[in-house]
Amino acid sequence: MRTSRLILVCVCALVLAPGGAGAAATFASPREALKQGLGAYQGGYFDQAIPALESAAEDGEFMALYYLARIYSDNSGAHTAHAKAYQLFKRIVDEYADLDPDEDERAPLVGRSLTALANYTRRGLPEIGLAANLERAIEYLHNASVIFNDEDAQFELAKLQLTGEGVAEDVPKAKHWLSVLTQRGHAGAQAFLADLLWRGKYMAPDQPRALALISIAVENAPSNERLWIEDIYQNIFCGAGDGIRRQASGIVAGWGNRYGRKPDERDRSDLDQLNAAPLRTCQNGETVGPIKGEFAPGEDGGAIAETPQRQPRGFLQGSSGAGLRDVAAPDQPRGDR
Repeated sequence: MRTSRLILVCVCALVLAPGGAGAAATFASPREALKQGLGAYQGGYFDQAIPALESAAEDGEFMALYYLARIYSDNSGAHTAHAKAYQLFKRIVDEYADLDPDEDERAPLVGRSLTALANYTRRGLPEIGLAANLERAIEYLHNASVIFNDEDAQFELAKLQLTGEGVAEDVPKAKHWLSVLTQRGHAGAQAFLADLLWRGKYMAPDQPRALALISIAVENAPSNERLWIEDIYQNIFCGAGDGIRRQASGIVAGWGNRYGRKPDERDRSDLDQLNAAPLRTCQNGETVGPIKGEFAPGEDGGAIAETPQRQPRGFLQGSSGAGLRDVAAPDQPRGDR
């Protein structure tokens, strides 16, 4: 009897152990592995997602390749492995860069993979002998921006155009694209532009609008972008007096619905970090809190000229101090960037 129990325990341990004889039978097919992997990913259960996605990726499932790369590239998670992430993003770009960006639903993820590859290439990855190569990184960003209309790539190129790093300096064009992305709800562009407005760099300062804009950026930010965006929010909030906060409150009410958007749930990072985030305070001990969007008399958050169904015009066009103007025609083709 004791021997039978021992045999039963050993068999169960073999079946349940990772990599054991039963592990290969966990998934009935690559598609089933992908389904289970994506379900675990979306729930934030990365320990369960990784083996399922790896199984699907071995059989060439595109979505498994992409979301494995997302997990491995996340610096805030427990599974960071940048060498693996780089190889996965590169495989996606090498194998899928020629798909139709207008017809293939995987195209946006190829664009994001190009942008991720650009970021690795720009700073280098010594652990695999990848030297920093700004010229190649800009090529990746350009392809992601022009061919796949990737907003993160457009954001990175706009920042480079401000300083002339690796590209021709073009401040008006950079501000234009920051403006366009801001109206589309891109949290990074909103935060970056808010910081420029607050400091009066490349444009006249406009502190109420800077605070309003960074407030919207915080609401829009995906979890893997929140840290640096909240840093900017803390700096602006703590530097703003009550009068600026009241003005910003009225502006937020006018802008929130138009320029807010929920982060893509599929791209959540290792997750629930918002709930664990430490309480932020100013140097005077004041708690950093949200700016409530409430209309104040005579404040419509206004001076944003828009034309329905057309490319957004300068985000603060016509408003005091911002000075953003169109650089390109409203109906500029996507490829002419």
